[in-house]
Amino acid sequence: VTMADSKENELTPITVITGFLGAGKTTLVNYILKEQNQWKICVLENEFGEVAIDDGLVAESLDAPEDLITMDNGCVCCSVRGDLVRTLGQLATRRKDFDAILLETTGLADPAPIVYTVQTNPKMSDNYRIDSIVCLADCKHLEAHLDEAKPDGSVNEALQQVAFADKILLNKVDLVTAEEKSKLEARLRTINKFATVIETEKSRAPLDRILGLNSFNMESILSYDPNFFDDEDEKKIHNLELVQSVGIKFEGSLHAQWFNMFMMDLLRERAADLYRTKGLLSFHGQGDTKFVFQGVHEQINFGPAQKPWKEGEVRENKFVFIGKNLDRAELTKSLMECLYKEEKK
Repeated sequence: VTMADSKENELTPITVITGFLGAGKTTLVNYILKEQNQWKICVLENEFGEVAIDDGLVAESLDAPEDLITMDNGCVCCSVRGDLVRTLGQLATRRKDFDAILLETTGLADPAPIVYTVQTNPKMSDNYRIDSIVCLADCKHLEAHLDEAKPDGSVNEALQQVAFADKILLNKVDLVTAEEKSKLEARLRTINKFATVIETEKSRAPLDRILGLNSFNMESILSYDPNFFDDEDEKKIHNLELVQSVGIKFEGSLHAQWFNMFMMDLLRERAADLYRTKGLLSFHGQGDTKFVFQGVHEQINFGPAQKPWKEGEVRENKFVFIGKNLDRAELTKSLMECLYKEEKK
């Protein structure tokens, strides 16, 4: 684990939890607030304009974070009605009291607006960082949610939630057979093979595996299993999932201008279809600097990695795309066309 620079470490990490009603989010929140003692966590329950359903935990009509409910274990709980920025802004002075902030979202498929706000609003980015996006999924019912067909052929919420996740908490594993579970896990890997799957019962999540790990960062691609980038087409699995993940790798150094043009075109045409993108790049003319990027839809963060290419290290570019209607062969071809070619004498 590389220690990020101190600025990054001083920011309070926000873990965004997505998942369907009934997946066990309220149980998870209850566990954090009432049972565990290792972590001091501020739980924000965000209703996103829905009728408040999970109010068993939260007192009626909380108007502002002054009404934070403090639990015996030092955790606090607060209901956010609408303006997340205002709530986080009011919490900023107290944020050092917490190890982490858990933003529990109901009925939210796409965390992009939250990610964008935290990263671009100076009030937010000076105090907070997105630590990870965790999808809580119910083993027994997830399959049905993933299969739900939208009348207009668009991607249903469950598929989107799995596609966006850094971590998938597979809950209620005690309610399915081993065979059902392995089938579901194989399916999740097809949709998003870069997310870590963690099995839980009754939402008792190992918090050290979902909090404070900074898995939503530009460098996360450096820790992926190299096998993720192997061409799976050889296995001749006919993949019918609407959303899937593609990993691509090839050696060489990219021509910065050509690559930028490719990415601009790709995002202009396909941003809505691309849930997550990540990359590790070598550019011609940039010496030993290793570049990394990661994005949610059209919001891309790009910059130098903390560590340069080592002497003698193979310059291998790696890309991750998770989205709808992705064509691996076409993406690979377009990316390889961005390689810098030495002028023939």
